[in-house]
Amino acid sequence: MSRKNQLSALLMLIIGFGVIAFEMRTTNLAALWHQVQTLDFFWLFVAFASMLLSYFFEALVLKVLLKNRTDELHNWWNLLRIPWIQALFNAITPFSSGGQPAQLVALVQSGVEVGRSTSVLLMKFIIFQSIVLLNFIIAMAFKFENIASHFAGLATLIVGGFVIHIVTIGFLLMVMFYYQFTRRMVLSIMKVLAFFMNPDKVQGRTEKLIAKIDTFHEESLVLKREKQKVLVATGLTFLQLLFYYLVVYFTLRALHVSQMNILDVLIMQIMIVMITSIFPIPGGTVGAEYSFKTLFANYVSTPSKLVLAMFLWRFITYYLGMFLGIIAVAFKPINEQQHKPVRGGKPLNEESLEQSK
Repeated sequence: MSRKNQLSALLMLIIGFGVIAFEMRTTNLAALWHQVQTLDFFWLFVAFASMLLSYFFEALVLKVLLKNRTDELHNWWNLLRIPWIQALFNAITPFSSGGQPAQLVALVQSGVEVGRSTSVLLMKFIIFQSIVLLNFIIAMAFKFENIASHFAGLATLIVGGFVIHIVTIGFLLMVMFYYQFTRRMVLSIMKVLAFFMNPDKVQGRTEKLIAKIDTFHEESLVLKREKQKVLVATGLTFLQLLFYYLVVYFTLRALHVSQMNILDVLIMQIMIVMITSIFPIPGGTVGAEYSFKTLFANYVSTPSKLVLAMFLWRFITYYLGMFLGIIAVAFKPINEQQHKPVRGGKPLNEESLEQSK
């Protein structure tokens, strides 16, 4: 990691723990320690295992999308480190913008061709966002009216997250099914921007953007012919998200919170995902903690227990990924096309990420 990314990770750790400390300001520390002592470590272990399974299924999605390609990945370390690297760079960049380019660099280090890496990651992204959106629509059908009536502020944030997801998926689907129109639209927008920005910079960004659109469209044509592969990847993505959503349920069980419906908990977690997506702070910090405390206060009436639940949930779903990502960056992959460890490969730094954009 570059010095800039190291400082970003440290800053997010400080901010995150600062938010937790702020929430603890009125908490009885003796009562909090009592909650720690009475934790059910079996359910806590299950919560950690659930998060690790989520990463595992995400790695399987990549394996499926790369299957039967000349640069298919077989080494499990190469596959498993990709979700961890994504988690790290999502956690330290605004709007989780660093995850995609970081994954791209990691795939190329493993021996996957640059163009294929880009298109496969885009397809993985659109499948992921589609399942997130589908889950959210189902959750809205069951709970949104209730949330809107009790938490008007949260309802506004949820709708904002929904709009962002719709726009993102809509653009990618336009590239897939209305390629020429989307290409012309992007070129027209960039020409307008050239009147207000440096024309040379706009030209460079336009070329990169059009190249990405072309590559994604070409790969989408291949994947549309491989419907079974897409269906399997979709099923695995659903499992990835399911185990991620379940972490909060298992965390609450570890705190002996039993008077809850698992479906209600899953729906609340889906809502939190939508809320955090509109917070520009890396990792959705502040938004995640605020929405958790607001939505789950009805299930956890004891203040010390609620704060501990929030900390454990946040650690498992956010900080664990950061720590695993640091490990994944520290230990280089095997270049499967050369059948030997990568030596002198590009590190995951700003220069590598800039070249991948």
